[in-house]
This record gives sequence, C-alpha cells and structure tokens, in this order.
Amino acid sequence: MLSAGTEQEVEAAFTNLAQSSVDALVFDPDPLFTNLRRKIVTLVERRALPAIYNSRDYPDAGGLISYGASFTGLYRQGGIYIGRILKGAKPTDLPVVQPTKFELVINLKTAKALGLEVPPTLLAIADEVIE
Repeated sequence: MLSAGTEQEVEAAFTNLAQSSVDALVFDPDPLFTNLRRKIVTLVERRALPAIYNSRDYPDAGGLISYGASFTGLYRQGGIYIGRILKGAKPTDLPVVQPTKFELVINLKTAKALGLEVPPTLLAIADEVIE
C-alpha cells in the first residue's frame, strides 16, 4: 500500500511504485487526489497500469474506470436537507442517509491504450462509456 499527503509524496509514491510488482491501482477518495487528478492520471498512464477511482472526474481526465456515489445525487440530497432546515427542522433531528445512486464510468480509449478488452456485460451496465 502506498500513501501520500502532498503533491511531492504522490510523485515519490509513483517513483517507488516502479520498484514493486503492482498489476493495478485502486485510489481512495481523497481531496488531494481529486485536486491532482490530471497529474495522477498522467502518472498512472506512464506506468501503463489499470486503475479504478471513486469519481467520474478521473475517467473524464483519461483514467480507466470509476465507481462511486453520484455527485448529482449527493447534491440533491444536500438540497433536500437545506430545504428542511430552512423550513424549521433541526439539523440534529435529520437522519443520516447514505448515497443511493452510484455511477460506473468506463473510458474505452484508455482501455484500448492499455490493451484491455472490457467485457460487453460491464459496458452494458455502465452509466457512461467514454469512447
């Protein structure tokens, strides 16, 4: 497992990655990673590794695949909560809710560049396929 808390540590982690026998990468949701997503996608691309991310921002930036909560759904739920609070509800009385809408986004251009064939069944259930 590699970890990083700064941009320099991200670069160092990828340098150390070259010395290990890693076949794929899984990225945790992290504001630092989100802010550096284009750089991270480029570093992953240089290593020619498949990677999965937590938000659609990564495949949009050239990453292979993402699976995570829909930001639209999260914002909608936040709006519902704000509406309840503005109508007088106490925030402490509102229930904690989990996301209910998740998105699977696949970047086929990246898959082809990696020499990967994405199964048709996976493409069929994807919320978006970037060609």
